[in-house]
Amino acid sequence: MALWTLIVWLVVGAIAGFLARKIMGGTSPFGLIGDMILGLAGGVVGGYLMALAGLGNTTGGLIATIITAIIGASILIWSTRFIKKS
Repeated sequence: MALWTLIVWLVVGAIAGFLARKIMGGTSPFGLIGDMILGLAGGVVGGYLMALAGLGNTTGGLIATIITAIIGASILIWSTRFIKKS
């Protein structure tokens, strides 16, 4: 993996984690690093869900990747809140 690819993944993860936290509301107990990790994991979850919906092979570019990661990160935030309440 090229260093440039890793940097792009980290930037996309940071943007997605930050925006998902803002969309879902509340404070960020994990900080910026946690938001980045959440965004990266959200990208994986969002990509998997998009593939299940039949939208996995679209080439939407960077914006579509960020939107997918935001959706996945939002799902992760919601699920962790749901598990914490139980």
